[in-house]
Amino acid sequence: MEALIFDCDGVIVDTERDGHRVAFNKAFALKGIDAAWGIDQYRELVHVAGGKERMRHYFNQTGWPGQYPEREQLIIELHKLKTELFMELIASGTLALRPGVARLIDEAINQGIRLAVCSTSNEKAVNTIIDVMLGTERKRAFNTILAGDVVSRKKPDPEIYLLCQRELAVDPKKCVVVEDNRNGLMAAKSAGMVCLVTTNPYTVSEDFSEADMVVDQLGDGAEIKVSIHDLMNLIT
Repeated sequence: MEALIFDCDGVIVDTERDGHRVAFNKAFALKGIDAAWGIDQYRELVHVAGGKERMRHYFNQTGWPGQYPEREQLIIELHKLKTELFMELIASGTLALRPGVARLIDEAINQGIRLAVCSTSNEKAVNTIIDVMLGTERKRAFNTILAGDVVSRKKPDPEIYLLCQRELAVDPKKCVVVEDNRNGLMAAKSAGMVCLVTTNPYTVSEDFSEADMVVDQLGDGAEIKVSIHDLMNLIT
């Protein structure tokens, strides 16, 4: 095993329902836009990878706010505001790491395994999560952090994982990706990588038949479900 690669939202922190959704709704309200994404509605919207893409999809379905004729400029402004609001939520300490994330990262560090993050979320938001939730020492152990618009095609396209593979100079067959949804799973498998899925309430019902392992959490203490040695055993 040469590299352990994490998605961010839903994997490192369960951010979607109580993080991104809340920030999107606050951004809509501050811009005077009549939109508020409910918990069940957002469960469907998260299948669209990327925040800008998610808003475009929503407005294309429901109608664009008439007071903002420049649609692309609106998306840019909304996403910037939403990111600022989301980072405020992260910095407040309201959200917590998912169980087992810090432990598994530490185990990888001890084994000399390269670490990376590959996320379709905003670069500032991803770095804020890693800074605040994982801390400076763990962040320094990551060989690369790829996020946001670093690639032109979002998951399920494998572009971000192929870029990561090139930056790390590793064999994709010896990389394990930790994802939480089908888009991420398909991106990892299309890049020729091994994929562990840690489900969350928004993704638990998705089809993960192509995954190499599926758990509801990585786990800590007496509830450890995945160790670095388990991941090493997935490499053939």
